[in-house]
Amino acid sequence: MPEQYLRVPEGRIGALIGPKGKTKRKIEQVTKTKITVDSETGEVTIEGSDVFDVIKAEKICKAIARGFAPERAILLAKDCYELRLISLREVIGKSRKAIHTKKARVIGTKGSVRRRIENETNCFVAVYGDTIALIGLEDDLEDAESIILDILGGAEIPTAFERLEERKLTKEKFEL
Repeated sequence: MPEQYLRVPEGRIGALIGPKGKTKRKIEQVTKTKITVDSETGEVTIEGSDVFDVIKAEKICKAIARGFAPERAILLAKDCYELRLISLREVIGKSRKAIHTKKARVIGTKGSVRRRIENETNCFVAVYGDTIALIGLEDDLEDAESIILDILGGAEIPTAFERLEERKLTKEKFEL
């Protein structure tokens, strides 16, 4: 029987379990798995008879752990949706101040930049801890990741969105 293990940050255990275990039960139902959560340590065990179902449940749990609302994370039960994680430590380094500043740029004033990224790439974006997580279709994830990496690399916000449009136009030319 396939098993998968992961650890959920303390602040996200409640979101994974949900009120009276509702979220955990929903994930189990959708993925045909059994999920055990140690609410003290955040250790999660996922068991199932099919390895693909276990992997789907792991992606959903990981998405919730990385800041997504369960309603969005459950999209990962569909084969067409993927989860992508961008490690801020790998991209920026270990400086807490630099990570904080770059996260703020990706989020924008009252979430304006994050919403614009979501609208223009058809992806969902969550910024939590030292990661930026994305949920979307493969091609859309490429666009979302590229604009986020541009912003993290220091590009001005309007410039990053202009580059996104240029990449989209280039893709369209190659598809013709």
